[in-house]
Amino acid sequence: MSCKASAPGKIILFGEHAVVYGRPALAVPVAQVHADVEVSGSTRPGIWIDAPGIDLHAELKTLPSDHPLAAVVHNLFFILHIDPFPSINISIDSTIPVASGLGSGAAVSVALIRALSTYIGQPLPDEGVNELAFEIEKLHHGTPSGIDNTVITYARPVYYAKGRLLETFKAGIPFFIIIGDTGILAPTRVSVGDVRKLWEQDKDRWELVFNRVGEIVDRARTAIERGDLKGLGELMDQDHALLQEMTVSSPELDTLVMAARGSGALGAKLSGGGRGGNMIALALPETSGVVANALKRAGARRVIITKVE
Repeated sequence: MSCKASAPGKIILFGEHAVVYGRPALAVPVAQVHADVEVSGSTRPGIWIDAPGIDLHAELKTLPSDHPLAAVVHNLFFILHIDPFPSINISIDSTIPVASGLGSGAAVSVALIRALSTYIGQPLPDEGVNELAFEIEKLHHGTPSGIDNTVITYARPVYYAKGRLLETFKAGIPFFIIIGDTGILAPTRVSVGDVRKLWEQDKDRWELVFNRVGEIVDRARTAIERGDLKGLGELMDQDHALLQEMTVSSPELDTLVMAARGSGALGAKLSGGGRGGNMIALALPETSGVVANALKRAGARRVIITKVE
């Protein structure tokens, strides 16, 4: 017997970093990349994890207790009252680049939770998957917002804010987001920690900046729902400027953002933790290919075109 589960990547459209401080954010799933997990019975005693993407081939007991994969297994089995642990093989494969802002860690957690709980015969509902994945996100990011695990668990566009009920939103007209990967690994934990240091040094200043980000998020949601792509692009440019002010952009990200704007994108900004990882550009159907090619020429290691319905 074996059980399989898959989870998509995600991209934040607006609100990164400020969302940690209670402001809203908009994010959408990216189905073009995904994490896939298979759980099957084993004749070998123990729980064996095979994750070639991160060069991990180990038995559970050899991993530290705070290793994210070990934490998923231990926490899930504690919740489900599984004791003793069964002998199983866990195979993990992911096409989501690590530390790139596409939600690699959250996607693996969600897929693993679903595959493992189903194998045990106690599949968790989405709410349970989301709650457990959020706990694992704390190991990845320190003080996560919760948006990655939420978007990936529910696999639909969301308007998200800590402590508020989950809201989905619909686009008035479909639009294309071009994702440009700098190829630079940029752990979110580091940039989130650096922004927190800035905030602790001058809370009044940064609360005002976060308020401006929150206003942009709300205006962006309205623009998406109305199909106002020109206005949406302008908001992306404004948001990128605020992220630059937070010191989370980088020369490589700025180069790709300017290349996208210069090739006909309606707007462009970094996405995610920053300092590397990904940027995004808004394009019309007829210009998406031109923008994608411009990003490749400007040094993007990988380009993904995703359609937001």
